[in-house]
Amino acid sequence: MLYALKIAARYLTASKAQTALLIFGVAIGVFIFIFMSALIGGLAELILSRTAGDMAHISIQAEAVDPISLLPGKPLLVQQKSSKTASNLPTAMAFVPLIEALPGVTAVAPEINGSGVMTRGSQVTQVSINGMEAGKESAITRLDSYITQGTARLGAGGVLIGQRLADDMDLLLGQSVRLRSSNGIEMVLTVTGIYQMGQGGFDRRTAYVSIGTARTLFAMPQGVTRIEIKLADLYAADTIAPQIKAMTGLNAVSWTVDGAQLLEALSAQAQTGYFLKGFALLTIVIGVASALLLSTYRRRPEIGIMRAMGASQGFVVLVFVMQGALVGLMGGLFGAGIGYLALLPFPGRDNFQSGVLPIDINQGSYGLAILLTLIGAILASIWPARSAARVDPVEAIGQ
Repeated sequence: MLYALKIAARYLTASKAQTALLIFGVAIGVFIFIFMSALIGGLAELILSRTAGDMAHISIQAEAVDPISLLPGKPLLVQQKSSKTASNLPTAMAFVPLIEALPGVTAVAPEINGSGVMTRGSQVTQVSINGMEAGKESAITRLDSYITQGTARLGAGGVLIGQRLADDMDLLLGQSVRLRSSNGIEMVLTVTGIYQMGQGGFDRRTAYVSIGTARTLFAMPQGVTRIEIKLADLYAADTIAPQIKAMTGLNAVSWTVDGAQLLEALSAQAQTGYFLKGFALLTIVIGVASALLLSTYRRRPEIGIMRAMGASQGFVVLVFVMQGALVGLMGGLFGAGIGYLALLPFPGRDNFQSGVLPIDINQGSYGLAILLTLIGAILASIWPARSAARVDPVEAIGQ
């Protein structure tokens, strides 16, 4: 095998310009493979961080109750409650430590949610009220990363509002505002923080208060309306949600139930990436096979001499397979190096910026690119190698 490797190396160095061009072509294919891996992986990370990254991976929600009343002399009326006002989960808080102790659970945030009206002078705006525990404001939604003024920390008598809501109501940090819940209870609160998520619905309609303030507004001395759970691996939600349901008896729902469209989009994106990377590898295989096939025809006399001196067909095949392996290995290493250097200027996954391609250098699949290139080059060399092995020594020497 060592002798076959020496002959393969001599063939490559005999025509340095052609070999360099072939290796460069393979390196370009590897670079495209690495670039597409980093881009597709970065896009997936961006989508997940902007969607699933800011939402609960498992939710426990109280069932909404629509009370029925019969008014004298009137037909039966169903008084529809707002979807934001749910019944209480009176015993849920007792299970929070158990849920937090489960492997894979990174955060558990009890909440009290409901609807209400925010007023300032003659200005009135309907809002969704989210009561959150102090210290867990950013456990699920990373509120601290969206703060433009003030703080995300929620205390008694404070309220956190979106930038659009602040603009609509001419509110500034430190000013007072009245917040009345759907129960009719009203409190005067101080704006302690302003956030901007870039989503019109949240920025204009959602107000965050402490869970103590929410208990007062909704007359709920105990229990919560919702528990949100975040996982280290969001794809484990379908496995952990049934565990929580079996352990607590609460209806734990995975984010995939309502996030089927997001999963389909990520799957389609991944398949697109596989196709593009597959085309890059196909280009490498075709290039290596064409170059080695041409080398076979050029070296027919030399192959004939080797055969006449007793070299077996297997040895000739090994020489050309070694040649293809060397090209694949050198091209793979060169392309991986170019790819890594080209991706260095892009920010990491934690620092994606608007208007910049979300390329994640850590998802370049460098080792996989080199391995697949080596395998592809070896496979591409088999046809030319078999063609070379079938050369008739007498005819080849006579040419």
